[in-house]
Amino acid sequence: MTSLRTRERLVQRLIEQGVSDYQVLDVMRNTPRHLFVDEALAHRAYEDTALPIGHGQTLSQPYIVARMTEILLGAGGKLDKVLEVGTGSGYQTSILAQLLPRIYSVERIKPLQDKARDRLRLLGLNNVQLRHADGGFGWPEVGPFDGILSAAAPAVVPEELLAQLAPGGVLVIPVGAREQHLHMIIRDDSSDKFITQILEPVKFVPLVPGITR
Repeated sequence: MTSLRTRERLVQRLIEQGVSDYQVLDVMRNTPRHLFVDEALAHRAYEDTALPIGHGQTLSQPYIVARMTEILLGAGGKLDKVLEVGTGSGYQTSILAQLLPRIYSVERIKPLQDKARDRLRLLGLNNVQLRHADGGFGWPEVGPFDGILSAAAPAVVPEELLAQLAPGGVLVIPVGAREQHLHMIIRDDSSDKFITQILEPVKFVPLVPGITR
C-alpha cells in the first residue's frame, strides 16, 4: 500500500500529465499521503484521485496538488512567506512546508484543523502556523505574502486575498461556480496591477464563508 513502487507509479502518472519540477515530484514521492486520510481509505491514498476527508471536504487529487505547487514555485518571485487558504487534511500544507520557508494556513473547520496539526507535528514540519478562521479574508495580520494558494474555489477572486499579495507575489486559485478554472494572478511589482492567466479547468469544493467548530 505504501511501498516505493506504489509511490513511483503515482509520480510517473504526474510526469505523464505534465508535472516536471523535480523538487515537487521528489516531495510528492516521499510524503506519506496515507496519513492524511482515514484508515479505511488508506489503500487508495496513492491513486491519482481526490478522496473524502469528512465535513463535506476532500483531499485534493495528487496531480492538482503537484500542479498548483509547481505553478507557485515557477512564477518567478521570491517565496519566503506563503499563505494557504483551506488547510483541510494538511496534505497540501505538508507539500508546501517541505519546499518553502514559512507557511501560514487558514482553515474554517476546527476538527479538520486539529487533525492537520497532529499530522504536521508527526512529520516534524515546524515551519507552519495554523489559524482557525474564514479563509476568504486571508490572514492580514501577518501579510503581505509572497504567494497565496487556495484549496477552495470562490465564485470570484476575493479582494482581501489580492490586497494581501506582496509586490511581485503570486496567487494560485480555482475560480468559478458551475465551471471552475485555475487562475494564476501576479501582482506587478512596478505598476501594482494584477496580471491574470487562466490555466486549466478544475473541480474544487467551494470557498464557503464563516467558521465551524
